[in-house]
Amino acid sequence: MDFLTVLPPILAILIAVLTRNVYVALILGIGLSETILAAFNPGMGLLNTIDRLVSVFEDSGNTQILVFCLLIGILICYMRDSGGVAAMAKALINKGVAKSSRRAESVVAATGTAIFVETNVSLLSSGVLGRPLYDAHNLSRERLAYIIDSTSAPISVILMLNAWGAYADRLIQPYGFENTTAVIISSIPWNFYALVTLVLVFLTIYSGKVFGPMRHAETRQNNVIKEQENTATKAIYMWLPLLVMIIGALAFMAWTGEGDITKGSGAQSILWSITVAVLCAALLLKVDKVFTSAELQKKAFSGINEMIPMVTVLLFAIAFGASLRSLGTGEYVSAVATSVLPAFAVPAILFVTAGLTSFFTGTSWGTYGILVPIAIPIAIALDIPPSLALAAVLGGGVFGDHCSPISDTTLIASVAAGTDHLSHVKTQLPYALLAALISVVFYIIAGLAAA
Repeated sequence: MDFLTVLPPILAILIAVLTRNVYVALILGIGLSETILAAFNPGMGLLNTIDRLVSVFEDSGNTQILVFCLLIGILICYMRDSGGVAAMAKALINKGVAKSSRRAESVVAATGTAIFVETNVSLLSSGVLGRPLYDAHNLSRERLAYIIDSTSAPISVILMLNAWGAYADRLIQPYGFENTTAVIISSIPWNFYALVTLVLVFLTIYSGKVFGPMRHAETRQNNVIKEQENTATKAIYMWLPLLVMIIGALAFMAWTGEGDITKGSGAQSILWSITVAVLCAALLLKVDKVFTSAELQKKAFSGINEMIPMVTVLLFAIAFGASLRSLGTGEYVSAVATSVLPAFAVPAILFVTAGLTSFFTGTSWGTYGILVPIAIPIAIALDIPPSLALAAVLGGGVFGDHCSPISDTTLIASVAAGTDHLSHVKTQLPYALLAALISVVFYIIAGLAAA
């Protein structure tokens, strides 16, 4: 029975890869998972699948993320169709800030790195800014998705002055450490995957070279250049709403956290901030008589319509993750992978286990909730630095996210970059695997040194 818990994610991933239809893959995965939970009663499995999808909206955080993605569509449509995005790109290129492809990519990577407080804000800001710059320099949207996805989460899990750090702190508090903050800070130099991934990003930018499926994406004719087709008007139509969104997200996180930004509600804050940003953009375009009220309404619905396919995938992915948690997939993968634990190999095994768990469940945070309570006691028992074990789990969770077609973070990166989701996963995979391979070697060395 335990082995059956991994069949739904394996089925979903195989169907997604073979058919390139992520909708069918996810819904069949949910159906199989719910059927197993219903003691192999297909009728109850079908009914429970419907209930599982509906239950997504019982969690306000899930609903906030889904509405947030719809509002992203409105904001992007306003900024793009007003000519603000084209004007922003033109200004950056004319002023020399993004006159070359290397500089353009550096601007995008720097934006994603600087906004480490909230991954979704980082992805959206750097993605929307990068679209016209990548189009202008004939760089693929898959490359853009890789750059923003491989800067936002890795930098967030290194500079954990954010919800990631608060979550990690909460997970390790029960284990009697005198200073949990010191454990978290000490994990930074051990977080090999995040560090190596960031190095690969900037090596890619500096060298201009890509490998694997990304090379084919670079040689294809880019068929998503709508931003360049709009006449450049005023850059303020792009940068002001984005600035409002970023500052608003930080301010709302500080407010909801009662002054402590790391304790604020990320999902609620970004929903509020994107709403304010949309209202700011609409007011600006109305005052400047760029669009009439009727045109603003029409473009709002057009933007929402553009996001419906991706939001549907996100809805299915969230439901699938919840179903897999009920099935116990994460616990089973963790138990199997950590069943044989020579002390020197523990950090590497924890990293791989976290990667597999995150890959199969589509959530790095869910992986942390499963594995940190396993990793810390093991580290204490085997006299391994707890910060090393924590780093292995944190980095492994991000690795699995980068590889998984059912990861919500990867989905949002695809939305932000305006590219096909499975194409993003496929082109990013070789980079994630290379960083993971290097990380495993480092973790074995670290394990030998610590043993």
